[in-house]
Amino acid sequence: MKQRVKRVLSRARYAAIGAAIGAGAGGLLGRNAASTGGALGAIVGATIGEKRVTVDAFIDDVKEKRADRDVLESEE
Repeated sequence: MKQRVKRVLSRARYAAIGAAIGAGAGGLLGRNAASTGGALGAIVGATIGEKRVTVDAFIDDVKEKRADRDVLESEE
């Protein structure tokens, strides 16, 4: 459950950042472009947020396995 909440919050944070950047860039061209840029930025941001949490979880698993292996080697 904790991992799921972390993934959802990460996705939301990156979606908000992406929407702000996209809307700002689109706003330079016009009102409709700002709306479209915000929507596209939110999609890109949510995708980045999803991938980032997945990669972070994988790295944590590798570090944990490596620490376990080091403990076993030191016991021998």
